[in-house]
Amino acid sequence: MAKKKGGKESLIVASKVKAYVKSKKMMTSADALGALSDKVYCMLDHGCERTKANRRSTLKPQDL
Repeated sequence: MAKKKGGKESLIVASKVKAYVKSKKMMTSADALGALSDKVYCMLDHGCERTKANRRSTLKPQDL
């Protein structure tokens, strides 16, 4: 996986994201991919916090 600014690895598959956006007859900027990965990190961080608050160690869909 490619590392991005800040040292975090991208959590998305760029080619899949680009293909999806292209199917909507739009284009994807390189900055959009980094922003999307940041959103995924944020969602996972909040989900992990909720999981811990509920005294579980398994992240579930409702935590996201």
